[in-house]
Parts: sequence; C-alpha cells; structure tokens
Amino acid sequence: MDFSLTDDQLSFKKTVIEFSEKILNKGAAERERNGEFNQDGWEKCADFGIHGLSLPEAYGGLGKDILTCVVTMEGLGYGCRDSGLLFAINSHIWTCVSPILKFGTDFQKMKYLPGLCNGSLKGGHAMTEPDSGSDAFSMRCKAQKKNGTYIINGTKMFITNAPIADILLVFAATDSKKGFAGISTFIVEKGFPGFSVGKPLGMMGLKTCPMGEVILQDCEVPEENRLGKEGAGSAIFNSEMEWERSCLFATHVGAMEKDLEECIRYVNTRKQFGKPIGKNQAIAHKIADMRVRLELSRLALYKVAWLKSQGERAPVESAIAKLFASESYVENCMEALQIHGAYGYSTEMDLERSLRDSIAGKIYSGTSEIQRNIIAALIGL
Repeated sequence: MDFSLTDDQLSFKKTVIEFSEKILNKGAAERERNGEFNQDGWEKCADFGIHGLSLPEAYGGLGKDILTCVVTMEGLGYGCRDSGLLFAINSHIWTCVSPILKFGTDFQKMKYLPGLCNGSLKGGHAMTEPDSGSDAFSMRCKAQKKNGTYIINGTKMFITNAPIADILLVFAATDSKKGFAGISTFIVEKGFPGFSVGKPLGMMGLKTCPMGEVILQDCEVPEENRLGKEGAGSAIFNSEMEWERSCLFATHVGAMEKDLEECIRYVNTRKQFGKPIGKNQAIAHKIADMRVRLELSRLALYKVAWLKSQGERAPVESAIAKLFASESYVENCMEALQIHGAYGYSTEMDLERSLRDSIAGKIYSGTSEIQRNIIAALIGL
C-alpha cells in the first residue's frame, strides 16, 4: 500500500485550504448563532469544483480519484470553520451525486448530475424514519407501483438538506416481505405531488446545515425515477455509506489537525507557575494523544481510499475508519477544550462549537455501536 501524495495532490490540498480560509469563514460565527445556511459558500464551493470532485468531466466534474477526494475534504476540514456547510456538501456528494453516478441510467445522469455538479441543484438522501434509525431497513415507508408510477407513503426524519433540497434519494419498501431485499430507491423531486418538508429541526450542533422531516403522502414518482432495480435499495445504501464513511470523515481529520496546531501554539505561550503549560507532563501527554488519534485516523481513511482505488470494496475498513475518526474527533475536542480551560468553554472561541459539532459524527453515517456491529459481523462473530 502506498499512501504517499503526489505533488499535484499536495498542491490541490493547499489550494483548497487557502480557498476555505479566505472564502468560507467570513460571518461563520454569526451564521452558527442564527442557524443560517451559507448559500454563498455553497455556490463558491460549486464554482471551485467541490460538488463535482468525483464526477467525470462529461457532467462538469473534475474527475478526481478517491484519495484526492479524501485529501480535498481534509483540506476543507482544516480551513473551513463552518462544519454545517461541509456536512451539507458531503451529504450532497456522497449520498446523492455518487449513487446516481454509479447506479443511474443515462437519462437520470444527464438530467440530474450537471445541476448537482454546478450547485444549481441540492441533493441528499432520505433513509431515517421516526421509528427506524439504526434499524434502517425496518422502515414503514412504502412504495406501490400503479400504471407506470410509484405511489410512496411514509415519513422520513432528521434528513440532511431536506429544507433546501431539490431532489432526495428516498428509500422505500416495494416488498415488505423480503426485508432488506425489498427496499428500493427513488429520485424524488421537491415538486412531485405529495412531497412536502416540515419545518427545519433545531440541533445541538451543525446548526448551519438544514435538517428536517420529509412527508410523502401519496407522492407520485415516475417509474423512470427509480434508481436501480426494485430491491436494490440496500446495495445502493451500503455503497454510498462506504463513500461517505471514507470521504466525509476526512473533514474531521482536517479539523483535528487545525485544532492540534492551535493547541500546540497555546501551550507554548500560556504560562502558569512561571513556565509554559506545555512543559507540564499532564498537558504534554494530552497533546501527544491528540497527535496519535490524528495520525491513526488519517491512515485508516487513506487505507479505505487505497482499497477503493484498487476496485475493492471496503466494508470493514470503512467502518473502522468511521468509528475511529469520529470518536477521535470528539476526544480531541474534549482535550483541546480542557487545555484551554475557561477560554475553551467560552463561546468567544471555536472550541465549544467544534465539540458540539463533533458529537454528531458518532451518530450519523451509522452510530458507533452500529459500526462495531458491522465490524464484528464481517469478521465472523
């Protein structure tokens, strides 16, 4: 395995960091307080090429390989302090754009991918329901085929980008008797009859990323908008989760690196009892542990990228990477806040916001408990 980055990849990452720091951070604190989505930042990221990172040039994309995608997200996580915007973009790319590219018909790709790439369309996916979170495939949402149209009924909850999305990949049961093998996926436009979105949900963190409830009441979806075959929903979901668990959590790695650098600067300048606090072993060990978590998280994600670049699946590896990176981010945020003491707890600094944002990573894309179940099951337990 060779995780070394090329000069082009390093240069691109540097450009991404410079773009993020210069363009995406202005007004971030105020937007976070107001729970306001950064529409201008969304458009600027689309213009830069972020939304089309992995898309072929035929659809307006950059055609980047997966390791470059991971490195790009790492750069965004390092340079951008608006975690909600990054989460919205990652959901758009990995749970909507990527599945359409892999499983869509030529008609579906030409209809949706150019707009998703240039940012004029916003996407996401709708899997979670009020009564089915971790038990995702026990969904109550049903889709019944009638005269070339699917009629979908059900409710989805905690759906990323729902209040702003133009299209969502909706998962619904077309044959409840088959369990996970009876789940199908549909490209649902916000203008389809019977589709509506509830008011945005207030969350502990990621406040600049709109989340909401999706209501499908006799929602009419043309047969041509079914993604993949009937019953392919679980395969589509598992595929997109591998991508999300590898690329989305690279933003955590970038954020951990930025926080670590700030902590090192702080402990070398903050003096107590006549010396920098970094000279105290208790503080030095916190810094060392933060570095260990950062490096191991990065290596785990790079391994997933390498495997997928070889055309391999990486279900165990992506679960390990997601589990370790998400939990490491929370632990590093806790340590960074503790190192800064009352200053860290103050809303004048980014640390308390980073901690609130980080906790969600242990829940979305499959909880830490589910990742451990996946790992255990796939190694034969």
